Amino acid sequence: MIDTSALREKVLDLAIRGKLVPQDPNDEPASVLLGRIRAEKEQMVKDGKLKAKDIKNDTVIFKGEDNLHYEKFSDGTVKCIEDEIPFDVPDGWAWCRLNSAVDVRDGTHDTPKYVSSGVPLITSKNLNEGGIDYSNVKFISEHDAKIINMRSGVDVGDILYAMIGTIGNPALIKENILISIKNVALFKFDYSLDLYNEYILLFLQYAQKDMKYNASGGLQPFVSLSYLRNYLVPIPPINEQRKISDIYKNIEKNIDTIENNKSATMDLISSIKSKILDLAIRGKLVPQDPNDEPASVLLERIKAEKEELIKQGKIKRDKKESVIFKGEDNSYYEKIGSEIINISDEIPFDIPDSWSWCRGYSCFAGMNSTKPTGDSFRYIDIDSIDNKIQKIRNAKTVPTKKAPSRASRDVENGSVLFSFVRPYLKNIAYVSKEYSDCIASTGFYICNSNGALDGEFMYYLMISDYVVKGLNQFMKGDNSPSITKDNIEGWLYPIPPLMEQKEICEKISALYTEVREIEKSLN
Repeated sequence: MIDTSALREKVLDLAIRGKLVPQDPNDEPASVLLGRIRAEKEQMVKDGKLKAKDIKNDTVIFKGEDNLHYEKFSDGTVKCIEDEIPFDVPDGWAWCRLNSAVDVRDGTHDTPKYVSSGVPLITSKNLNEGGIDYSNVKFISEHDAKIINMRSGVDVGDILYAMIGTIGNPALIKENILISIKNVALFKFDYSLDLYNEYILLFLQYAQKDMKYNASGGLQPFVSLSYLRNYLVPIPPINEQRKISDIYKNIEKNIDTIENNKSATMDLISSIKSKILDLAIRGKLVPQDPNDEPASVLLERIKAEKEELIKQGKIKRDKKESVIFKGEDNSYYEKIGSEIINISDEIPFDIPDSWSWCRGYSCFAGMNSTKPTGDSFRYIDIDSIDNKIQKIRNAKTVPTKKAPSRASRDVENGSVLFSFVRPYLKNIAYVSKEYSDCIASTGFYICNSNGALDGEFMYYLMISDYVVKGLNQFMKGDNSPSITKDNIEGWLYPIPPLMEQKEICEKISALYTEVREIEKSLN
């Protein structure tokens, strides 16, 4: 199957380097266009529409007789900047700093008081696929918006660009809707109608990869307004700007068609896998064997072993542990200590008679803490997980003296990692023997079986839609919505007999192999 991401990147690269459309020798050179913009800005200063300080950092970039690039500053000094020029462009094109061509501003960096309705406050998380996603937008009062918009009012034709966090995701404003912006750069085309905003949009899409790479900060990377204003942009003649944008749009439509077909295929594959898991955890994937020891007997044995350890003073009693059983009226009851309550309303679906329902408190062994030792250790954090296939992609080797404070979760062969943050992203993975010596981040809940669950079955259970979508409902928080340890341990899990768990895993593995073969044939 075609790698559409690489294809899109290649076409964008050709566009910005002047190799997507042929040059027309009759086109007015971009240097003349930039000269007109400088003249317009100088006239705006004379008319009082701009302040002299607003253009003092404007420069002119040109090629000298030695074929090297030079930059002339407002004080008349000239500097060779050949080392800064990233690539060659056609003769009719010209290089300039972004602030010399467009008005580059930023929105507020403060957080105004949110209100239930009012003016949308657009942040980086609202910039999505070239536009604005209003589905999770927050609102501020018209008074606060007026203060912000005195400097950073957004109009149709402007471009927004995330400065903090994700960095990039440029969005062209096409709707005449009153908004305000926070931690977002604003590109306004106030100086010339001969600068095509859709070409600048393409350039920003191209440049965002480099900007992300050179961003400042750690966990919250950012690019400054000064960095954006001084970023080098290649400017084609105005006619070529339009041609590049039009041709790129047509190519993008074709790429979208390929991606839609690919997406439909991947959705089908994902749906098949989800259905397999759904059947598996409902007891409908393999037939039940009446000779298997019922899960209830296994759970009773585990409970008895715990009671003995409690008597010996080796462990403490977990007051949240319970026993779930069916009464003579065919209803489900839960016994916690001496209290018994009817929980039939909580039972999500029917399971075979040999299966049992169990809270995580009663089927997970709990988590253990550990500390890194030696010169270095292997560390698993969220970045180590491939959430497309729910596997550990790699474990980082970290010097012990630089160990993150979150590196304290002990794992073992057969553990299952389940991310507390945004569970819908499915940052979940099975810990095989290869990674059993690692230390995991506290960002994970470590599912360790107390004997009730086979490790592999526990993994399939935790990646099932029943568990993931069920735990999603407990998310809290705005920036990093998360669930808690109690959410996971308080959830209801269907427990098959141990022998059946192993048979289910073998069946899932066989079916997944067939699905992968189908996937290969479609590719």
